[in-house]
Amino acid sequence: MDQSLKSPPVLALDDAFHAMIEASRSAPPPSLAARLDSLRRLRTMLADNEKRLEQAISADFGHRCAVETTIAETLFLQAEIKHTLKLLPRWMAPRRIATALQFWPARNRLLPQPLGVVGIIAPWNYPLQLTLAPAIGAIAAGNRVLIKPSELTPRFAALLREVIAAHFDPTVLSVTGIEDGVAQAFAALPFDHLVFTGSTRVGRIVAEAAGRNLTPVTLELGGKSPTIVDVSADLDQAAERIAYAKLLNAGQTCIAPDYVFVPEPQRDAFADKLHRNMLQMFGTNPANNDYTSIISDRHYARLEGLLRDAIARGAKPLSATSPEDPAWKKLRKFPPTVLIGATPDMAIMQEEIFGPLLPVMTYRAADEVIRYINAHDRPLALYWFGRDDAAREAVLARTVSGGVTINDCLLHFAQMNQPMGGVGASGIGHYHGEWGFNSFSKLKPVFYRSPFNRMKDLYPPYGTSIARIEKLLRLLS
Repeated sequence: MDQSLKSPPVLALDDAFHAMIEASRSAPPPSLAARLDSLRRLRTMLADNEKRLEQAISADFGHRCAVETTIAETLFLQAEIKHTLKLLPRWMAPRRIATALQFWPARNRLLPQPLGVVGIIAPWNYPLQLTLAPAIGAIAAGNRVLIKPSELTPRFAALLREVIAAHFDPTVLSVTGIEDGVAQAFAALPFDHLVFTGSTRVGRIVAEAAGRNLTPVTLELGGKSPTIVDVSADLDQAAERIAYAKLLNAGQTCIAPDYVFVPEPQRDAFADKLHRNMLQMFGTNPANNDYTSIISDRHYARLEGLLRDAIARGAKPLSATSPEDPAWKKLRKFPPTVLIGATPDMAIMQEEIFGPLLPVMTYRAADEVIRYINAHDRPLALYWFGRDDAAREAVLARTVSGGVTINDCLLHFAQMNQPMGGVGASGIGHYHGEWGFNSFSKLKPVFYRSPFNRMKDLYPPYGTSIARIEKLLRLLS
């Protein structure tokens, strides 16, 4: 685009990006000491501004439960930084790779190398965690990082820009604006790697924009994460754990249980237990500070539409009140709702819910559930409850998902030694811990030729000895 046609925010974005590119291409890769220093700066920044960040996020939501921000965002990031600080020296070290016998006494090494500049397009639902978790991996790998926060969290975005600017050189870590046109321009920049967290629909647009520059992407998307309650499950335990996972952040979680399959005879009993657990956790008062608001009026209206469509198609809601109740609507608190008798034709079963609505479907045989899941896009997460080892292993073997938690929900995401990522429509690539370090590094293979290697015997002109050499190579291959 002609520079004269670009808005001031886009011009500022271009300047920030090109300054990072120039620095990454001209300066040597950051040392271990420099990377550890950046991670410690990030840790200090979080600790010094924890309350301010929490308040900014809550203001953007209308109300965000402070405990949820602490547990799901701040403490998560502190744990990831601690994990990375401890293991980064090992991750950075050249890795010994076996050398095939015919090349001995040569050797192979795999050298982790920074890619350069990593862009992060962050979502609004966990704005702190899902912005800085990939940044931790990118910084550990020696990259420079440019962040684009969500337009739905402007207070948080402004504060994050301020506190990062106070702790980091702008060519190392920087936050760009949320003004109109910046998101599209950001995705179109020729980053060395681009991370996007958000919906599958927008993820396709980001991937297309990145593809024009052959920019590799990590896409953390969403979709409909199924929960299976096996006939062998403890219904009370399953209902309690599913209720908590579903209502964390008022259901605005990409790996939240999106729908539940229960054995047909247990449907009503399970739905009742689920609803009672929801009431026990969050009560019936919309002013309850433990319960988070829906991010915007538009998202609230979308959830109302899903609920109306489900009821019109025969679903029975279990809820303390209607979302049209003025007391709830004023605070954008959507009443937790269980939907009994959900069917595939309902809109709520055709798009990611991203809110405190939980459809309950039934099955007679486990094969029905597996067929249903496999007939739809690969989910970001899958949850299974039960005690039957054979039934559990059948589901694990016959379904493909980004990750799985058994007899609970969400917790696979918090495992620093495990990768986090989707598959198919739910995402591409991984991060967390060493997986993030590897994703944001070029793992460069290097072959060190030995002076004693007889590769010269393969050079032309080929004589009678080549037949013996070929025979030997066939034996070694």
